Formats: sequence, structure tokens, C-alpha cells
Amino acid sequence: MLISNAFTVYLFTAFLLAITPGPGIFYVAARTLSGGRSEGIASSLGNGLGGLFHVAAGSLGVSAIVLASAELFTALKVVGALYLIWTGYRTIRHARLDYRSLGNAEPPVSGKSAFRDGVLVEVMNPKTAAFFLAFIPQFVDTTSDHVALQFVILGAISVSLNTLADIVVAFGAGRLRDGAASHPKVIRRLREGSGGAMILLGCGLLLAKRPVS
Repeated sequence: MLISNAFTVYLFTAFLLAITPGPGIFYVAARTLSGGRSEGIASSLGNGLGGLFHVAAGSLGVSAIVLASAELFTALKVVGALYLIWTGYRTIRHARLDYRSLGNAEPPVSGKSAFRDGVLVEVMNPKTAAFFLAFIPQFVDTTSDHVALQFVILGAISVSLNTLADIVVAFGAGRLRDGAASHPKVIRRLREGSGGAMILLGCGLLLAKRPVS
């Protein structure tokens, strides 16, 4: 199974990657600034479940099939990118409508919807699949009869660390939003900015290229 020294290196590397600002952290921060701490936490948990989907798919070889097919990779990234862009547009639109009607109204997004969005955004991101397939195998003992199990364990650890980092970001961004709660214009700008950030993330995903081995 897992070699102790390699496992220690994996934990340290996975931790560093988890706390390094990336699309996942920026997405959670944007959702939190838009809808508050609960929406950010729900998004974090949704991202985590979506990450576990990629771990399971990678252990079964499904991710490798998707990455090997230019058509499947393109279809997945386009759907994911358009969903992110639509979510960003919806966030900006609600920010403006709410400000005009209620000044500082909360966006009509439930925790369940934020969780669902987080799952879908992560599942439809082929870059996550590429990351797991490139990163985890370096720490798997290929001489063992339990290669798939090792992949799942290491992947679950990485997803857990990423999710914890996202939740910390959600609390931090939530405090920032709470501090601006008495200023409707600031809240509106935060929500518009977070919507713009999601649109940029979607555009970045749309430009992603299929890894070539």
C-alpha cells in the first residue's frame, strides 16, 4: 500500500496546493461575497463532492478516457464554462435588481442551490480530472494489488484539504461581507464583482486546452 515517506510528502504537497489560491478558492470567495457565509460554505461542500466524483472517475479510468478524447474534453469544458458564466451573469443581475427594490436584499439563492452549483461546476471541470490524473499517480505504489484503492484514498485526502481551505476562505470572505452589511452600495458592488469573477473563471475554463501526453 502507501509508503510512509511518500505519503508524508504527498500530505505536505497536497496541503500546499490546497492553500494556494486557485479557481476553486476564487469561486468560493465570489459566492460568499455574493450571498454570504452560508452560500460560500454550501459551495465549498458542493465543490468537495464534485471533487470526489473526479476521484472515483479517475480510479475507474473514466477521466483518462475523457482526457484522451478531444470531443469529450471540449464538450465538458464548454458546458462547465457556460454554467459558470451564466451563474456570474445571474449574480450580477440579482445584485442590481435587489439593490433597486430592497436596497440590501439577500440573493434568491438557497444553500441547496449553492451546493448544487458547486457540485456541477466541479464535475464539469475537466481540469480537475487532469490534475488528479497527473498528481496522484506519482504517489501510488504500482506494485500493490490495490492501486485503485490508493488512488481513492489519496484523492479523498486532497479533496478534504481543498474543502477545508475553501471553508476557511468562506468564513474570511463572510466577515468581509458582514462588515459591509450596513452599506447597500458596497454589498451591491461586492456581488457584482463576484459575478464578474465567476464570468472570468468561466472564460478561463473555456480557453483551457486538453493535456497532451
